[in-house]
Amino acid sequence: MAEAAALAIEDVHAGYGGVPVLNGVSISARPGTITAVLGANGAGKTTLLRTISGLVRPRQGRILVDGANLARRHPEDIARAGVAHVPEGQGVITELTVEENLRLGALCRRGGSVRSAALSDAYQRFPLLAERKRRHAGLLSGGERQILVIARALMAAPRVLLLDEPSLGLAPRMVAQVMDLVRTLRDEVGLTVLLVEQNARSALAIADCGMVLNLGTVVAADDAAVLASDVALRRHYLGF
Repeated sequence: MAEAAALAIEDVHAGYGGVPVLNGVSISARPGTITAVLGANGAGKTTLLRTISGLVRPRQGRILVDGANLARRHPEDIARAGVAHVPEGQGVITELTVEENLRLGALCRRGGSVRSAALSDAYQRFPLLAERKRRHAGLLSGGERQILVIARALMAAPRVLLLDEPSLGLAPRMVAQVMDLVRTLRDEVGLTVLLVEQNARSALAIADCGMVLNLGTVVAADDAAVLASDVALRRHYLGF
């Protein structure tokens, strides 16, 4: 019997005001896999993640996480259901320390001992953050901020992680580190990851499968290796 999807998007239509952005998007992600969401600027990639996490209300369709339909639920309810969203832009709270930023990620978890254990796990997984835990987040480099926002999302113990352009603005060496981190979260933590990336080559190199959006419509969906080897698709939609 086929393994049930950890995340399933079924015929989702969404947009802003009266302007449609997503037009019948459907995708399925198996547990413990990375799905790359690719496409040009304006294709609807960020809107897709915002719709899954409840920041945009879909006009039609279902968003299933472990079989439960979360479409049109409030963002905080979706987060409690196991979905963590890391938006584009390294969104740390610069006035707070690294540790204070991390603690914010665990607010939805009950019990001080549970939150303390999550913090210890974060420091064990990210020793760089342990070294800088008393430093204000505004003093971190761009790459360090990206690691911090991912670590903060993990404090809520999600099952599904939505990552929007984690490599944006980073030096090539740090891009490689972030991609290695995403792969590790799949392999060691078992997270299901939906990865929006402009850097299609890097995303497909770590992904299990991928989808290509164009003007809010899925134009291709397949194993990552198949998409990466399709020369016409790459040239037309992915730019490499």
